[in-house]
Amino acid sequence: MNLANGVKTAGVVGAGGGGFPTHVKLSARAEYVIANGAECEPLLHKDAAMMEHFAAEVVRGIELSAAAVGAKHAVIGIKEKKQAAMAAIREACRGTTVRVHPLDDYYPAGDEYDLVYEVTGRLIPPAGIPPDVGVVVCNVETFANISAAERGHPVTSKTLTLAGAVRQPTTFTVPLGTSFRDCLEQGGGATIENPVLFVGGLMMGEITADLNLPVIKTTAGIVVLPRTHPVAQRKLKPPSQQNAIGKSACDQCRYCTEYCPRFLLGYAVEPHQVMRSLAFTATGADYWNQWASLCCACGLCTLYACPEDLYPKEACDQAKETMRQAGVDRPGPAEVKPHPMRDGRQVPIPTLMRKLNIERYDHAAAYTATTVEPLQVRLPLKQNAGAPSRPAVRSGDRVKAGQPVGNAPDKSLGAMIHAPFDATVTEANDNHVILTR
Repeated sequence: MNLANGVKTAGVVGAGGGGFPTHVKLSARAEYVIANGAECEPLLHKDAAMMEHFAAEVVRGIELSAAAVGAKHAVIGIKEKKQAAMAAIREACRGTTVRVHPLDDYYPAGDEYDLVYEVTGRLIPPAGIPPDVGVVVCNVETFANISAAERGHPVTSKTLTLAGAVRQPTTFTVPLGTSFRDCLEQGGGATIENPVLFVGGLMMGEITADLNLPVIKTTAGIVVLPRTHPVAQRKLKPPSQQNAIGKSACDQCRYCTEYCPRFLLGYAVEPHQVMRSLAFTATGADYWNQWASLCCACGLCTLYACPEDLYPKEACDQAKETMRQAGVDRPGPAEVKPHPMRDGRQVPIPTLMRKLNIERYDHAAAYTATTVEPLQVRLPLKQNAGAPSRPAVRSGDRVKAGQPVGNAPDKSLGAMIHAPFDATVTEANDNHVILTR
């Protein structure tokens, strides 16, 4: 079997949050294949659980991928503190060419640019991607899905962590399309009234109060917090207020830039300069906005570095969108050289958690094999980077587990979507497919 074709048929995409269709990566040639097990979003334990409980599948997926791209080196990056995951992976690596690369416990060690540099010493060119330096990077769960694809099993479920203000923080696997409400019930429900959910984590995730939203292929975790929590209050503030505060209060102290992980790697990212654009109308804005081009949206500037609780990350997000709409290209290649203070400015996860005021929610969230069996699931047809799928079924159709219900458009960057269980199609349109047992 051609691995890339099998992975495409199985609908495998980046399971860490990016959602890039994996068959495209496996069609490249590379010297290194790196499994990203860094998992630096506070409170999330999904990747550690995958490595601890499905180590053989993860390692098998890495081996298959290395063979497919012709890689000489296969490496798993794991934080050294994840001792159970480290032990399981090392045992699974016995007799293979896959090796473990221990990582320090800082944020964001899982950023692709950072991980590639830590493992290989190579710096991805500005606005580039890992294959530009001979590297393919995937999340550890993605590699487990690659292993399953080799056996003919499509992606129909997702492993995620439920954390925060819930009765039983836990990590578990659910059918794709399971509602957040059903996930909360798996953890015994929220311990607070009127909670808000951080989908994907506190730092880079999206905030919502809609419990009917579904788990998709990129859902790494759900963190539940009170609406009154400082991080929730900040994330809920509308952009107009964020901009007004930044325009009036930013004193150009540079802390946002000096702690920026991309800046510390040597890239032209300077959030403090982007903040200046809030004070402009047309004059100068295009110039200052380009300092946001290579921002990885890790959120460290907003939620950790800024002493005035301003919003440099959000300003960078707006700047990138402004440039996209105006057709402004990112800066071209430039020399990249790590900052001499890089190692001393990496932010330890415990320090970040204290800053976020979430230490009370720091629980193991151990993996449980308890099966969640929702009566109904909603499968959005947009679950990946690139083009959304098109419905492959109609209302009233009967489908079997593993049957395609969404197909990627021809000649597009997309991924198939499959039914997680035998069901009847309750609804099918250009946005989603709803299945009922």
